[in-house]
Amino acid sequence: MQPEFWYKKWDSNQIGFHQAEANPYLQRYWPELAIAPSARVLVPLCGKSLDLLWLAGQGHQVIGVELSEKAVEEFFSEHQLQPQISDKGAFKVYRSVAFELWCGDFFALTAEDVAGCTALYDRAALIALPDAMRQRYAEHLQQLLAPEMKGLVITLDYDQSQIPGPPFAVSDDEAQRLLGQGWQLEKLEERDILAESPKFLQGGVEWLVERVYRVSSR
Repeated sequence: MQPEFWYKKWDSNQIGFHQAEANPYLQRYWPELAIAPSARVLVPLCGKSLDLLWLAGQGHQVIGVELSEKAVEEFFSEHQLQPQISDKGAFKVYRSVAFELWCGDFFALTAEDVAGCTALYDRAALIALPDAMRQRYAEHLQQLLAPEMKGLVITLDYDQSQIPGPPFAVSDDEAQRLLGQGWQLEKLEERDILAESPKFLQGGVEWLVERVYRVSSR
């Protein structure tokens, strides 16, 4: 999937994936992870998600990675934050208070860039990538994070032949294969959300399952 696809989505405001409030799974399960408030949390493909604000509200330093500069700029402007902007390698980095948003290609991120990051929150990254890129994403993610890490990953699963992604379908077996190679993976919740998803209903999808996983180092 080319960067131009996401640039076009943001430029035309086709951002149905953006939620108007913090994710309920995040609010429900994050406290159970017992992650220290001082922990740095990596949020890949973060957009301008309100989940960033929620995580910062728990005391965390939030490190988001986002391809679209428009999304990053809107996050800061919509919350009346004045970021300091600097260049770091292939990235333009926006910093303000508890937020550090790296604008650029996630795959260009290095372990040094996110040194000391011990927590992960992925609601929209794994499912945003086509099949050919998900293996690469999972491997890169595990190279970036500190050996002792905890986090949440949220996926969607449906019959991919019925409607094109993104978001793409990620089965339980695939999630276990991709993330279970280096981490422990525990399924916390599984729920059919088709009735709440007009796009998928209109597209003729017959079932749509959302899964929430706890991930941690072995």
